Amino acid sequence: MEKIKVLIVDDSALVRQTLSDILSSDPEIEVMGTAADPFAAAKKMEEEAPDVITLDIEMPRMDGLTFLRKIMSQHPMPVVICSTLTESGSETTLRAMEYGAMDIILKPKLGTRQFLEESRIRICDSVKAAGRAKMKRLAPTPPMKVEPKLGADAMLPGPTGKAMFGTTEKVVAVGASTGGTEALRVFLEAMPQDCPGIAIVQHMPEQFTAAFAKRLNGLCRITVKEAEDNDTILRGQALIAPGNKHMLLKRSGARYHVEVKDGPLVKRHRPSVDVLFRSAARYAGKNAVGVIMTGMGDDGAEGLKEMKDAGAYTIAQDEASCVVFGMPQEAIKRGGADKIMSLTLIAPEVVRSCAA
Repeated sequence: MEKIKVLIVDDSALVRQTLSDILSSDPEIEVMGTAADPFAAAKKMEEEAPDVITLDIEMPRMDGLTFLRKIMSQHPMPVVICSTLTESGSETTLRAMEYGAMDIILKPKLGTRQFLEESRIRICDSVKAAGRAKMKRLAPTPPMKVEPKLGADAMLPGPTGKAMFGTTEKVVAVGASTGGTEALRVFLEAMPQDCPGIAIVQHMPEQFTAAFAKRLNGLCRITVKEAEDNDTILRGQALIAPGNKHMLLKRSGARYHVEVKDGPLVKRHRPSVDVLFRSAARYAGKNAVGVIMTGMGDDGAEGLKEMKDAGAYTIAQDEASCVVFGMPQEAIKRGGADKIMSLTLIAPEVVRSCAA
């Protein structure tokens, strides 16, 4: 498989060097060049077209949003936004996602050895997911082999096998990654005001999930918010797991709530879809509906199968409507999906199944 060629665009020489070192450490990635601003980047792109661009937002001569819009209007290609960890900047960064950016990564910074390693994993995986998305449009490629990683056992034991007694309340567990910000918008905008309570894991850095939830809340008929520990699952509301925290579904009597907690990367992610899905299998069983959407890798594939085995109704997004088919494909391969559907059909099917 050919290496993914990356062009790094950032006005900080230190960030350019650090990103180059991180990306070059992955054997599937080649850093073809760096640029201090969009004008320098445009010249390099005339000489050689990258597979993926990592793009800063605040730069001299031309800001990242303007450059992104030019790229998408003239020569669309996968762009990953490289942003600082600020709540104010997250709104601007999410606007970049609306303009066509594929994903968000945090600018690398000094920290503990564990922090730096986790940062390396996230940055490389994000760039590879963007690269796979482009290659998928050009020609079919075999699914990427994912390195060994922790499973959901790191956060909670596997399903007990005990049947869950029925309740009148249903709960919907949703997982998504690359391409998921747009997929979730389509899904949630289609939800009626009295829809079942929804718990969502979208792979996204901390700070950005709050802005993402706020944006969706302004677009949807239902309430959308970033989850807080012990939030109750309510009809007409969707809870989005905070970036860099795991979210588990828990049950108290006939009501459900979420637990937000720290923990190791699970399937290379925090939050992890597998952690949410396993907790749904364990505490909701047949009272749950599981949905796995676009994304690279296999996070959520094992958990969706556990949900199905526990009696939940499970849905996977189909290949044609996915940006990256990795996560749904793995779930389908493992027999975890009762139904495979186009994105626009998933919300009506979830509502129908919960009313049955």
